[in-house]
Amino acid sequence: MNVKEWKKQWLQEEQRVFKGWDFSSLDGRMAGDGPPWSYEAAVRQYINDKTTLLDMGTGGGEFLLSLDPPRGKTFATEAYPPNYELCKKLLPPHGIEVRQVFSDDKLPFPDGFFDAVINRHESFSIQEVYRILKPGGVFVTQQVGGQNNRALSALLLGKEAVAVDEAFYLDTVSDELRRGGFTVSSAAECFPELRFYDIGALVYFAKIIEWEFPGFTVEKCFDKLCLLQQRLAQEGCIRSTEHRFFITAGK
Repeated sequence: MNVKEWKKQWLQEEQRVFKGWDFSSLDGRMAGDGPPWSYEAAVRQYINDKTTLLDMGTGGGEFLLSLDPPRGKTFATEAYPPNYELCKKLLPPHGIEVRQVFSDDKLPFPDGFFDAVINRHESFSIQEVYRILKPGGVFVTQQVGGQNNRALSALLLGKEAVAVDEAFYLDTVSDELRRGGFTVSSAAECFPELRFYDIGALVYFAKIIEWEFPGFTVEKCFDKLCLLQQRLAQEGCIRSTEHRFFITAGK
């Protein structure tokens, strides 16, 4: 494949539509080691028929539905308009109420309403999560740390790759939760490897994760993408380092 064909293929990837929060279309083209803990297993410990549950930033609702949460007692928030519209159709038939939320500081729920609040890769206000939890309630979160894909982003974008908070680490967030009144019962952090087996998959990924690859386009980064294509031909994949941390905290 020559350079013109590469560019044509990469531009097609750049224009692909992404729905929900489902990367299954990249199976076989992208693979990661993942964290050593199970977010799903941790969450399931706190869900039963009596649990009033909130899933913050539910994406397309895929993970929430996989939990088979209690009907009529489960709520979800989502800000991204396409995902919100998708969830409005998908979740209510399962007894799940979804609300569009744009501010972490203003969640549309009364004080002490939830037994459990779960949050995977969504921003949050510690004060608001504390407010809406019942005494004895639990907050379970897995977060993307500040070093996620940073080296790859810097390679593609140089000084422009500064969109995320470099200081967003387990220790800093755990300390903030404790100062906010929470008791941290479990915590872990890791830096797993992510691998791309073709550059088109990387293009699609970078276009979606725009906060880590701010301003990324095939046109702007074409020379760097060609260099990565050469590296891939030699090494079999393009490697990136992810950053994840996990916290369970009680009120």
